[in-house]
Amino acid sequence: MTATILSETSVPGLPSASGVEIIGGTAYIIGDDAPLLYQLDAHTLAVTGRVPLFETTAFGTGRLPKADKPDLECMAALIWPDGRPGLLLLGSGSLPTRTRGWFVPTAGASQPPEVVNLAPLYDLLRPQLPAGTVLNLEAAATTETELLLFQRTVGRADAALLFRLPLAATLAFMASGGAAPAVGRLSFELPEIAGSPAGFSGATFVDGLLFVTASVENTTDAVLDGEVLGSFVGLVNLDTQEAAFARLAWRDGRAYRGKVEGLAVRRSMGRHHWELLLVTDDDQGGSTAVVADVTMV
Repeated sequence: MTATILSETSVPGLPSASGVEIIGGTAYIIGDDAPLLYQLDAHTLAVTGRVPLFETTAFGTGRLPKADKPDLECMAALIWPDGRPGLLLLGSGSLPTRTRGWFVPTAGASQPPEVVNLAPLYDLLRPQLPAGTVLNLEAAATTETELLLFQRTVGRADAALLFRLPLAATLAFMASGGAAPAVGRLSFELPEIAGSPAGFSGATFVDGLLFVTASVENTTDAVLDGEVLGSFVGLVNLDTQEAAFARLAWRDGRAYRGKVEGLAVRRSMGRHHWELLLVTDDDQGGSTAVVADVTMV
C-alpha cells in the first residue's frame, strides 16, 4: 500500500481541523477548537460557508480554550431516526465538557443544528477501555448497519480500539433515550514511528471499504499535545479484523510530518486506487487540506 501526497493547501480561518466528510460537491470540516461547521468546495477547497453550532464568547482569539471546547473530533454522514440526512458530530469524551454532540441536517430547507447528549453513550463505552486509559474518541464512520467509533490512546500500543455499535439502535438511544445498544470492541496494533505508537485519527466507510488515518505524537496525555512525528493511511477489514497501513510521504519519498485528523474519499480512480482528501491540525490553530493518492499494491 502506498500513500502519496499530491498537494497541501492551507485553510485560513479554520482552526485545528479534526474531521471531514464529502457530500455531493461539498466538503464539511469540523475543528476541535471551533464552534462552527465549515463548508468547502470539494474540488477547489475554497471555504463556501460556515454553520454556527452553538453560541460562545470564547472564540474571540480564533480558538476555543481547551477547558471550554466540546473537542469535536468525530463526524459521520448518516440518516437520523426521523429520516433526515445529515452529519453527526461528536465530542471526544476525554473531559466532562466533551460529551456533547450535534446533528446537522444537510438536505432541504436550512435547519439549525440540534444538540445531542453523548454522556449516556459514553458511559457504555468506558467499561470497555483497558485499565488506566481515558475515553478519547477521534473518529467515526457508518456502514449500512453499524456506527463505528475509534478510540485513540496515545503512548500505548495496546489500546487502539474500534467500538462497533448497531446503527439504528444507537441513533435511537442518542435521539430519544431508547434501549441501550450492545457494544462490540476490536483491538488493533498500529504502526510506530521512533518508538511511539500511532493512534486512530480519522475514518470513513466507502464502497464497502473502511479507510482510516492514524497519527503519531510523542505524548502520553489525552488532552495535552505532543511533538508530531507523522501520519499513516490504512484500510481495515472488519471481517478478518486486520489492517494495512502506509506512511504518508511526498512524491520524492520524504516522510510527511503533519498530523492528519480526518479523511474522505474524493474519488475512486480504479480498482485499488483512490484520491483522498485529508485534513490536518498543526496544534497551533492552523489547518491544511491534503490531497493524497492511495494505491493497494
